Amino acid sequence: MTRPAFKPGPLVWVAVFVLAALLPLLQPGGFVLDVAINVMIWSMLAYGLNVMLGYTGQLPLAHAGFFGIGAYAVGILTLREGWNFWLAWPAAVALCALGGLLLGLVAFRTRGDAFSIFTLGVGVIIALVINKWDDLTGGNDGLNGVPPASSLLGIDFSKSANFYYVALAALALTVLVVARTRQSVFGRSLVAIRGGEDLARSAGIDVFSHKLRALMLSTAIAGLAGGVYAAYVGFLGSAVTGPTTTFTVLLYLLVGGVGTLAGPLLGTGLIYVALQFMKGLQDYQYIVFGPLLVLLVLFAPQGLAGLWDRAQMRRASARTERAVDHA
Repeated sequence: MTRPAFKPGPLVWVAVFVLAALLPLLQPGGFVLDVAINVMIWSMLAYGLNVMLGYTGQLPLAHAGFFGIGAYAVGILTLREGWNFWLAWPAAVALCALGGLLLGLVAFRTRGDAFSIFTLGVGVIIALVINKWDDLTGGNDGLNGVPPASSLLGIDFSKSANFYYVALAALALTVLVVARTRQSVFGRSLVAIRGGEDLARSAGIDVFSHKLRALMLSTAIAGLAGGVYAAYVGFLGSAVTGPTTTFTVLLYLLVGGVGTLAGPLLGTGLIYVALQFMKGLQDYQYIVFGPLLVLLVLFAPQGLAGLWDRAQMRRASARTERAVDHA
């Protein structure tokens, strides 16, 4: 019997976001809000990666590149073209979705490891273009002075306490879209593709089209996160668009649980917060996390969400055994 995935109910998610919305009202220090906003940004990026890896079984390694495209699109449009953030942000998301379409048209002619290697190459190319195109992106010097989100409905979103709600709303939208996608016929078709492309084709599923749409959704979410990052940080450098960022987000996803709805948020929250307390050991962080990741893959391949699921299964099994004994 297969184990059910860890699925918090809608009321649990509502409670989580309501509690998160109360955080700025408690007037915490700037460090707490900064960590919370960054966790939400990187969680969104992990959700985008999870659409491909968790639901279709494909591992794209150009994810940070599309995060960078979204961030630089917002930065360039607001800083140099005078666009409003609320117009530049959706434009960046659309641009990343288009980029996902173009990538998929070529990349999905490969399979398995070849797909991952091809997308890794594309990710490296995106980072190099951003690093070398001085006139557009600022090149190695980066893009400095990206304006914060402009006021909307009389609310000044240049303040961290107010911008926190922009990041929270973007994360809530991401979770909702991913959850609805997973529950739809389209999402179930993606899971069927993960189980076997040939079998999915025999069931009448257009594998190429479904994977293409999944990649577009994945890159659009990456662009959504990139736009929030650009407006919040105010400075963009090419380093954040490189493969290292993709592998870091992959670490968040593996720790939280691939293919689960709660996993990206759980993994990102735990690892990002842990890294903040290890800043003094920055050169040795991954020496610590490397062995921990190996142990996690060996003993909890489904991540934190999988551990919860196993605990629930054990409790259910114990209750069943007690019921049988009493009978």
